[in-house]
Amino acid sequence: MHEEVQRHSVHTLVFRSLKRTHDMFISNQGILPPVDETAEKVRRAVKARDLYGQVFDDVKKMQAMKHLREAEAGPNPPPPGTIQNETSNPSETAVVPYTDNSLMRTAQNTNQNQLANLIKKAPSMPKPKWHAPWKLYRVISGHLGWVRCVSVEPGNEWFATGAADRIIKIWDLATGQLKVSLTGHVSTVRGLAVSGRHPYLFSCGEDRQVKCWDLEYNKVIRHYHGHLSAVYSLSLHPTIDVLLSAGRDSTARVWDMRTKANVHTLTGHTHTVASVISQASEPQVITGSHDTTIRLWDLAAGKSVCTLTNHKKSVRDVILHPTLNMFASGSPDNIKQWKCPDGKFIQNLSGHNAIVNCLAVNPEGVLVSGGDNGTLHFWDWRTGYNFQRVQALVQPGSMDSEAGIFSMIFDQSGSRLITTEADKTIKIYKEDETATEESHPINWKPDILKRRKF
Repeated sequence: MHEEVQRHSVHTLVFRSLKRTHDMFISNQGILPPVDETAEKVRRAVKARDLYGQVFDDVKKMQAMKHLREAEAGPNPPPPGTIQNETSNPSETAVVPYTDNSLMRTAQNTNQNQLANLIKKAPSMPKPKWHAPWKLYRVISGHLGWVRCVSVEPGNEWFATGAADRIIKIWDLATGQLKVSLTGHVSTVRGLAVSGRHPYLFSCGEDRQVKCWDLEYNKVIRHYHGHLSAVYSLSLHPTIDVLLSAGRDSTARVWDMRTKANVHTLTGHTHTVASVISQASEPQVITGSHDTTIRLWDLAAGKSVCTLTNHKKSVRDVILHPTLNMFASGSPDNIKQWKCPDGKFIQNLSGHNAIVNCLAVNPEGVLVSGGDNGTLHFWDWRTGYNFQRVQALVQPGSMDSEAGIFSMIFDQSGSRLITTEADKTIKIYKEDETATEESHPINWKPDILKRRKF
């Protein structure tokens, strides 16, 4: 009862206060300024544009396309009874309005221009080149630890692998037979490079060692001392007797191959340098680091000329295209393509949702990326189209978690892909000769443009 009385009294107070407010302003009603219709229209237009701007743009596009179609089809035939014919009565005919041909042509040209602009703005995906699918045809066992690196000899007769068992093994490319085992490292071998101008094999590892092997005697003939921590990557300059190494001490070092002198120490990265590559043209040295950056270096000055910061996660590998003046970088966020010499960004290759450890590319434009979960993705270099995905099978007796791919390389012909893996094996892939464009068509849908999140 008490609550009802209280509620009633509140309602009464509210009603009285509303009445007093109404009485207070009723006298001013006649002298309020009139509503400015122009200002109200502007306000509504701004609000509508803000809320429905995209809808308006789509409507305009549809109208422009409709006008163009109508203009191309010609003037619509008038409804029956509007054109005088022989049988109709002149007094009953409707008047056909006069249309100026120049006005119609102007409208048609305007509509065509609008549609041409719309077509220009619409993104288009070029048709990718057809590539045959790749298949596994050989598995080589022999190492007793993770196989971390691989390098193919320039004559394309053999290839070398280095592993966590501290041994470098040389294999016959045609048969897969073991030819030689080289021992000398005291920790995991992480990088290999075979010289095309000398009988030399270079190796580096987690023991901070960089070694030069004479392949005529299968012995170490030089050591390059200077790195303060594990060395992860090696590269040989194609025209100068210079060796480049990079590793966990955040530097890349340039060595005179014969005198063992440390010509330059390329400093600037703030984390492990995971990959170093070199070429004869500018920039002669490119490094990728776990600090998420790629640096382009002037080899003569020993200084960084450009730092690419597009990646958001660690850059695990950098690879040069064998014929185009371009390179690609692999990272867990994306694979990116760049143009030399200034490192201009070309495009993203999205979809390999793994930690991308390694990349390889052949002269036909097949780019391959290998992931930490044992996945291989094959891409068309020009368009970035992902034409094949493979899950590498682990060896019997291995755990499923040992399906990581650590390094890969194409042989000199580009027809064989060699991968080294966490299940202690080396796998060799080749193209499927029986595949055709009819049996393995390109799933190319240019009308459906997927919005990528970069």
